[in-house]
Amino acid sequence: MPSGDVTRVAGNIGALNALNSLMYVNNQLAIHQTRLATGKRLNESSDDPAGYNMAVTFDIRRNDMKVALNAIGDAKNLLSIAETGLRKINDILVKMKSKVMEAAGATIGDTERSAVAAQLNSFAQEIDQIVEATNWNGVDLIGSSASAAKNFFVGVSGSGTATFAAFNFSAATAGSSGAVTGFGALTLGLSGSATPGAVGGYGVGDLQFTTGSSSGQGAVTLTTIGSAINRVKAAIVDVGAMSARLTFKEDAMMSAYINTEAAYNRIMNADMAGEQVESSKYLILQQTATAMLSQANLAPQFLLTLFQ
Repeated sequence: MPSGDVTRVAGNIGALNALNSLMYVNNQLAIHQTRLATGKRLNESSDDPAGYNMAVTFDIRRNDMKVALNAIGDAKNLLSIAETGLRKINDILVKMKSKVMEAAGATIGDTERSAVAAQLNSFAQEIDQIVEATNWNGVDLIGSSASAAKNFFVGVSGSGTATFAAFNFSAATAGSSGAVTGFGALTLGLSGSATPGAVGGYGVGDLQFTTGSSSGQGAVTLTTIGSAINRVKAAIVDVGAMSARLTFKEDAMMSAYINTEAAYNRIMNADMAGEQVESSKYLILQQTATAMLSQANLAPQFLLTLFQ
């Protein structure tokens, strides 16, 4: 910094130095006050071009992660709906199995067996309604019209490419009567018809207890229902395994999101305590620089004494 020569009044170097310092202090004070007002360390790219570039990258990634976390939550809700429907179907199948076992023996008559068949028919109709009601946004989850597969958005790769987890909702083939759930969990329709007849959209089959071969036909129906129970249980296991997998992804994604948010925050947002300290410092320097500018402007006046 050049020193002032007070004998040369046409160029007040001391005052210029003081003015330059005051302008610098004002600029720095404006920066820190802006950061305090906005809460951001980088208010424009010129503040730190490289840092701004990194902050934008982190911002894009954290927003992608937030979308992925919401999508994983929705996927888990979807699976919960499917599992609830399957559990209800399983409960009904267990009751149906109990009724068939009661009707298979010789201790009850044809009238009672007809009553059992009517009850099984009612159960089968309820299964139909549960399958129809188990959907997500109008898309069937466990019906025969369920989509072959769902791709759940679960995150982004390091290159920013979306990643998905596929889950099959119709892995099994149809049974003898072509009536299955989307998971292939229920195939109860048997061929033909007899008293009291095939029932339900998924059908409990032909009990045919009135033909005199009740034990044999009861065993066939019992085996069919048992097979359906096993398939429902397998479907519930599949749903549970996928839900657990999504939970793992959700935990990992949340950890990654928190760390990405921290990195973005460290680069982009202001340290409010530090900015307040700097602002106070420059407020004081502004006052001292103003005082020094005033003194520098008065310094050449002592030369007037030479002309008295």
